[in-house]
Amino acid sequence: MSAPRRPLPWSLVALFTAGYLAPYLLPTTVGRLDSALPLDPTQAGAIGSALLLSSAAAGFLLASRVDRIGPRRLARLGLALAVLGYGGAALTAFVPAVVAGAVIGGFGSGTVTAVAASGIAAHRDPHRVTTLGLLGVSALAGALYLTIPHLGPGHGLPLLAIALTALAVLPLTGRLSGRNAPARTAVAHGRLPRLRAGLLLAATMPCWSLAQNALWGVSGRIGLDQAHLTEVTVGAVFAVALGAGLVGVVGAGVLGPRLGQAVPIGAGTALIAGCIALSASATDLTAFAAGEISWNLLYPVVLSYVIGLAASLDPRGRWAVLVGSAASLGTAAGPLTGSVLAAGAGFPVMGKVLGAGLLLIAVPMTAVALRGGRRLLPVVEVPVEAPAVPARSAYDTASPNSYASTSAR
Repeated sequence: MSAPRRPLPWSLVALFTAGYLAPYLLPTTVGRLDSALPLDPTQAGAIGSALLLSSAAAGFLLASRVDRIGPRRLARLGLALAVLGYGGAALTAFVPAVVAGAVIGGFGSGTVTAVAASGIAAHRDPHRVTTLGLLGVSALAGALYLTIPHLGPGHGLPLLAIALTALAVLPLTGRLSGRNAPARTAVAHGRLPRLRAGLLLAATMPCWSLAQNALWGVSGRIGLDQAHLTEVTVGAVFAVALGAGLVGVVGAGVLGPRLGQAVPIGAGTALIAGCIALSASATDLTAFAAGEISWNLLYPVVLSYVIGLAASLDPRGRWAVLVGSAASLGTAAGPLTGSVLAAGAGFPVMGKVLGAGLLLIAVPMTAVALRGGRRLLPVVEVPVEAPAVPARSAYDTASPNSYASTSAR
């Protein structure tokens, strides 16, 4: 018999959206830093990497402390840092201040993402919550890609959009628990469970994420410089691509655990490798759009299963935060790696190198999916749920109204 459907936390969806928006806007952020400030492409990519590295540092620092500090307090701190950091960077053209603001904002984004990941892992339906979070950030980023090119030049618009999103999410933190986690057993506080699977997944995620974001960080330049498109056209392609991502995430939510985790993660990663090579070699609108749209269709699907797998390894969400932070390390190195490879060997060679790397790491990721979540998979009973039913955490100490509705680049 199916378990009764439990209301899902919109507050976590909103936090997920706010935390992931900066990586999703990376191409336009890096591109505008390059065009509007006295920076070359590599320097602009380095600023993007510094932002994302700061976000990863927040995740590693807070992985085991979310319940201890309290979700509401930590989420408000992270959102405040995002507003101050990104907002300050948007309002100045002084490069050191822009760098400082990006780093502060990145730490805020990482803090918010850590709270969201911990809460999602503690939920009965982590895959569904992750899916809705990816839907939210993809839809918002797509709308911004359509809007920002029409609002004028300057480096500040993408950063300001991220700051305003954090500000808009701040009132929703009232639905989170303000208290520490209730008393737990000594086992719950002990060593991480599923250590081998968790470590292998955490070790592969930087490489997986680096390949994705090395392309994403230079996709704007591929469209502008190699495919000879206008900023408006490139923005439209990105918006359509993110719309395809919405379709992919919806499909992943409908499929749920029917295909298991190994097929979506392993085969999906291999297909992404081909999409990256296609996009990086594009010299016209057709090839560029085909590569970007197909890649964005697959990327959030695979990511949703990876996040669900990490959540299934530990009901307290520690592996979810650690794996997400490990992915952020790769995300942080992505823009700089893409810029360096493109500058040294050209976009097509960059795409082939990244694609080959993805094919290699698809093997251990598939192994973790086959072994890591096998025992938890049958527990899922709601059709679009992830293969895990984690225990409750501090998020469950909030009132029932904390889960008013249904709820990750």
